[in-house]
Amino acid sequence: MNAGMNAGRIATLGADTAANVDVEVVAHTGSTNADLLARATDLARATLLVAEHQSAGRGRAGRNWLSAAGASLTFSLAWKFSGAPQRLLGLPLATGVALTEAVAAQGVPVQLKWPNDILKDGAKLAGILIETRGAVDGGTWAVIGVGMNLLMPDEMEQRIGCTVAAAPWLARMDRDVLMAALLSALVRAMEQFEAAGFAAFRARWDGLHAWRGQMVAIIDAGAVLQQGVAVGVDDSGRLLLDTVDGRVAVLAGDVSLRRFGNCADSCADTGADR
Repeated sequence: MNAGMNAGRIATLGADTAANVDVEVVAHTGSTNADLLARATDLARATLLVAEHQSAGRGRAGRNWLSAAGASLTFSLAWKFSGAPQRLLGLPLATGVALTEAVAAQGVPVQLKWPNDILKDGAKLAGILIETRGAVDGGTWAVIGVGMNLLMPDEMEQRIGCTVAAAPWLARMDRDVLMAALLSALVRAMEQFEAAGFAAFRARWDGLHAWRGQMVAIIDAGAVLQQGVAVGVDDSGRLLLDTVDGRVAVLAGDVSLRRFGNCADSCADTGADR
């Protein structure tokens, strides 16, 4: 890892796209998402908070995100949208598209797993957690948290309890350059989402869908709710399944997606988000 990430340098490197984003870097915090949520109503404009180490990261459904100092990239972007939180239904998927394309542009091919995971070679490389808070003057603050594995120390993999992905090529990059590239991709995506919603991302998401055409199961609290062939997503970001009873659309909520009959996929729920 670099000696230390530099907020000013990240801002300068991303200035063409992210000139209106405040950038902050801290050496350590519990959760970047929690930090920005607590400050959301006081923020003057969009804010990126990067933590070089995070000790209390969170994933979907209250899961923990485990990370080791120097081995991952953990950050959150607070972005104010117009309208109510319901407008942001497909935002986790749009964020996944932006990050996946940005990572692929650095020479690391990755894919998407519905609703909020980025996979490399079939294993979880990164997770996304989005939390919202109403803005005082109307609209909604979305805090978009990202945890990305760059290296995976043996001790960390043992704690997680299964195989997860790493991206050594990204770990060798200048960390400020990498963060600026991801920030620029996110800013473009937020602007596009504000203007057109998830429909503008749907075809790109389907093109990056890791499990398209595979038999999958929708799991809630250990019980199978639906099973069928994963087709893609609709304009709201709902997963489309072809079942024996016809096509159904599944809303994310706190359900989990697994390939049918493959218990190992449960690992993707434990890796980490923010």
